[in-house]
Amino acid sequence: MLAKCGPRVMHHWAHDSRRNCDPWWENETPWHRAWKNLFPEYCREIGHVAPDGEIHRADIKTSTGIVIEVQHSPMTDVERLSRESFYGNLIWVLDGSAFRDNFQIHHMLPDPTSALAQDLVWMRAGVGLHGANSGIFLRLSECQQDDSTVTKATIRGGRIRSLREIESDVAEAYRGHHQYVWVRPRRTWLDATCPVYIDFNEDWLARLDVYDESGIPCLFRVTKRKFIHDVQTETDARAVATRYYPIP
Repeated sequence: MLAKCGPRVMHHWAHDSRRNCDPWWENETPWHRAWKNLFPEYCREIGHVAPDGEIHRADIKTSTGIVIEVQHSPMTDVERLSRESFYGNLIWVLDGSAFRDNFQIHHMLPDPTSALAQDLVWMRAGVGLHGANSGIFLRLSECQQDDSTVTKATIRGGRIRSLREIESDVAEAYRGHHQYVWVRPRRTWLDATCPVYIDFNEDWLARLDVYDESGIPCLFRVTKRKFIHDVQTETDARAVATRYYPIP
């Protein structure tokens, strides 16, 4: 036991283990430890005290103020929202090993900010949708010839085209975006208000995202080297991996 001077009025006794002090603590796996060991010791297990005296320990907090929570176990919406509210400038890194077989990564997408992407409306990938999973799309400009009010969010029909027609152009405009299908997803992560990255034990992470105003889910592949660099140089969690860094 350790003597503590508590922020809430009186001194108290507390166990020296995070297990007994922090309700957000989970059993630490080798995967957890490997992630923490990617950062200097002064960035690990950093205590936070809220104005009301609530105390938690962040798995990782970089010197620029970004908190990284590495999460292996499933989580409820209530706990996720609590952590996001508590830390604010937060990034989730999930252990994808438990659901890798249910996670399908499909065709590449051009950089959504590119000129090419502005005219392409992709059909959403899905289980058993082999055409959409390989890449089929409509051209917004073709549909607007008949109705100038059509947008990516409202388009309902048109000539269906294949990625094969423009594969070289898409490859040239590619930055790391792909369509994906997550069978039986852990839905709380799809609703997260802070960036979510999934670690599939590769040399890259998959950041969950929405591609454009059509609302298609996509992932963005980021090298771990880029991620680790950015979280220690950027001050805003949402600015991480916003500049292109090619995957070897």
